[in-house]
Amino acid sequence: MSVEMRNRHEALGLTGEDLLAMYRVMLTARRVDERLWVLNRAGKIPFVISCQGHEGAQVGAAFALDRQKDYVLPYYRDVAVVLAFGQTPRDLLLAAYAKADDPNSGGRQMPNHFGSRKHRIVSGSSPVSTQIPHAAGIALAAKMRGDDVVAYVSFGEGSSNQGDFHEGLNFAAVHRLPVVFFCQNNGYAISVPASKELATPSVADRAAGYGIPGVVVDGSDVLGVYHAVKTAVERARRGDGPTLVEAMTVRLTPHSSDDDDRTYRSGEELEDARRRDPLPQLAEYLIASGVADEVLLRALDQEVRAEVDEATAYAEQARDPDPADVLRFVHGEA
Repeated sequence: MSVEMRNRHEALGLTGEDLLAMYRVMLTARRVDERLWVLNRAGKIPFVISCQGHEGAQVGAAFALDRQKDYVLPYYRDVAVVLAFGQTPRDLLLAAYAKADDPNSGGRQMPNHFGSRKHRIVSGSSPVSTQIPHAAGIALAAKMRGDDVVAYVSFGEGSSNQGDFHEGLNFAAVHRLPVVFFCQNNGYAISVPASKELATPSVADRAAGYGIPGVVVDGSDVLGVYHAVKTAVERARRGDGPTLVEAMTVRLTPHSSDDDDRTYRSGEELEDARRRDPLPQLAEYLIASGVADEVLLRALDQEVRAEVDEATAYAEQARDPDPADVLRFVHGEA
């Protein structure tokens, strides 16, 4: 690895501490996700939809935002994004177990329907892409108020075929709103390959139809994603309008715990996806750049595993929702 490649983070204005923080969030997302699969297969939680393979794209994007004032409208795979914005493994496990203290919905929503007013994480819903026009609305409000706020909204490439995608991008482009539209393209809408979803080579090509920039970046390269999203965020803050960033990611698992991807993906394809895993790529960069060594990375992994173990034990013993509260937040209350 050349000197320039070893110092990429410095050229982007990132310190070694920044890199370790990014790696920790990615690692935590991976360990939480792995735990959820174990719990699902043990019959303890009903459903998992995985972030594995997307962590580099998500962390690169999240760290390019101002996590003290910007808003994020995540989609269901954005485990690393919400961790970066302040949610914890305990929060995610409480949601997976549908416990009363689940901070997203008190056990009312499916897992990965993230939401936190305190952390400016806007709750989504199961119909895909509905969060896209919501992001445009938040950005419009920020512009009207004169607030220095950028809205980040993410979605899969399959969601880019929905009407909400067109309406959200068109409205944001016409009004030059401070939005970053972030497509995480893992090549599949459940089991439908991108070749049967898109008539264009990439989702980013569609940006031209709205008169905004479209950028394609390697989603397994956390620093490349950081640079692309940082550029889009700076453009939005200047008042120059939205950007569509497409991160080409890999999905290392089935679509969800209810899917069997062996019916439509070959073993060779899955093996190639594992070679693009963003987590070991960043670990290799940390060592090559002198930011960390294998001892430090092993210690960090042990620390994260212990945190996930504690979160699991806590969530498993946490109180269940009271059935009498099932209709709360459905109708207005005096």
